[in-house]
Amino acid sequence: MLDFNVYNPTKIIFGKGRIADISKEIPKDARVLITYGGGSIKRNGVLDEVKAALGGYSLTEFSGIEPNPTYETLMRCVELVKSERIDFILAVGGGSVIDGTKFIAAAALFHGEPWDILLKYGSNIRQAIPFGTVLTLPATGSEMNNGAVITRQSVQAKLPFFSPSVFPRFSVLDPEKTYTLPVRQISNGVVDTFVHIIEQYLTYPVDGKVQDRLAEGLLLTLIEEGPRALAEPENYAVRANLMWCATLGLNGLIGAGVPQDWATHMVGHEITAMHGVDHAQTLAIVLPSMLTVRKQEKREKLLQYAERIWKIREGNDDQKIDAAIDKTRLFFETMKIKTRLSDYGITAHSIPVLVSRLEQHGMVKLGERQNVTPELVRTVLELSI
Repeated sequence: MLDFNVYNPTKIIFGKGRIADISKEIPKDARVLITYGGGSIKRNGVLDEVKAALGGYSLTEFSGIEPNPTYETLMRCVELVKSERIDFILAVGGGSVIDGTKFIAAAALFHGEPWDILLKYGSNIRQAIPFGTVLTLPATGSEMNNGAVITRQSVQAKLPFFSPSVFPRFSVLDPEKTYTLPVRQISNGVVDTFVHIIEQYLTYPVDGKVQDRLAEGLLLTLIEEGPRALAEPENYAVRANLMWCATLGLNGLIGAGVPQDWATHMVGHEITAMHGVDHAQTLAIVLPSMLTVRKQEKREKLLQYAERIWKIREGNDDQKIDAAIDKTRLFFETMKIKTRLSDYGITAHSIPVLVSRLEQHGMVKLGERQNVTPELVRTVLELSI
């Protein structure tokens, strides 16, 4: 039997021009902090649009949250929150800005050393400053979930945390705000979403037919619309479907009541922390090898994936599985994401260190069966060169 909880309090505000509605969601007397990354939201007018919607509010800004948000940067923002007596935060950006804002919201009210939040994966969070989001880069699903991943540069660690206290109060999803994204971010977003879904789908059968069909529908949509987003950057319908895929891919719905893997993500985090490779790129590197090494334990679901997603019906079972893995790698490459460590200048010399860091972070029993050991990860990485 499986216990699960799909409680999700985040209100989704979806469609063109919906930034104008955020004032309905934030108390009029709130001291609001706007968090964001680089200058893109200034150049494309999103920041001005947000400020116009919050006319009359007490506003403070904090910029510079990195693509892999760092503890060092976020702690500077925590001090700003305290000094300005902020009582509502609005994250404007992609998953990294939202993840960073979740940490800021929790750390500002945390009693003790905030790094302990990461070391205990969020289990010690008791409260957080309320916050909302304006999503500009669909990928992580952070706009509708209670998880985040934070990097600490000083120790080259990238760790996740989760807490019911860090669900966004609301999230604005306007597909038009994604039109100006560079190709690399579009590609990363599609691949990141794809692997989120795979981590909840490619495990072992539990007769979760509804969850399987939901996951398959999202995967097919990504395969259909991902390449179109690269070719037709201002196609509203394409962007809307991809944006909603990213949200549904990691808001708890498709993972409710079914086993989940996440080994690929944990290995990917170590590659990012050590080499600075984009998160989605690490997933594209690790997943094909992870599926190959573990194809016997994932056999039934891999065959289902081969038939339902890639329409592979010829050959014996092993041939079908191998073809499905090859199709997965080809899809990532079609989305302009390279799938080998060597494509990023990473050699076999890094593998012992990556495995050692997984061990240091307690990642020694990964996967849906808790049987992905450091030695198995070593094999996966060696296959990924």
